[in-house]
Amino acid sequence: MDNFSIYISPGLIKQLAEGNDQPKRKAKRIKPKVSPQSKADQAKTHHDAAEKPNPMAVQPPFFFPIPQQAAANTELEAIKSVVKESEKVLEKIERQEKNITHEVTERAKDLREKEFKIPEPKPMPCSSENEAWMKCYKENIDNPLKCSDLVMRFRDCSRWSKQQASSKMA
Repeated sequence: MDNFSIYISPGLIKQLAEGNDQPKRKAKRIKPKVSPQSKADQAKTHHDAAEKPNPMAVQPPFFFPIPQQAAANTELEAIKSVVKESEKVLEKIERQEKNITHEVTERAKDLREKEFKIPEPKPMPCSSENEAWMKCYKENIDNPLKCSDLVMRFRDCSRWSKQQASSKMA
């Protein structure tokens, strides 16, 4: 068996998709093969007709080329079926792409929410003691010794919280 390949050009695919069955070129006319003897008969008939025109003379037969529409139609149908199948595969791939894109987007959102979650700020230890001695100093600018008790409470609180933090680390 002979191996052969078929090249389907983009223009042909476009033409098939649009449904335009008109070929760009006209079919070539095939000249009938005439044997040398029949050529001689035709020349003799032509020569006889030139000598005396006979209105009833039989004209030589004219051969029309046999249209090969059947073969072209089957080939065209095969190409159309391949194009339709390719379109179905393309639609399937596009649907898969949409599904995968949606799934990847959802997973990315989930990861972003889990990874980049802002932690809740921990309350600063001894913040009330800190505010109290600062307020006292602002009110008693002339006599800051009145705030010594508040400063001592803040110091004790800060030492205690420091010890708590170091014990958690150990």
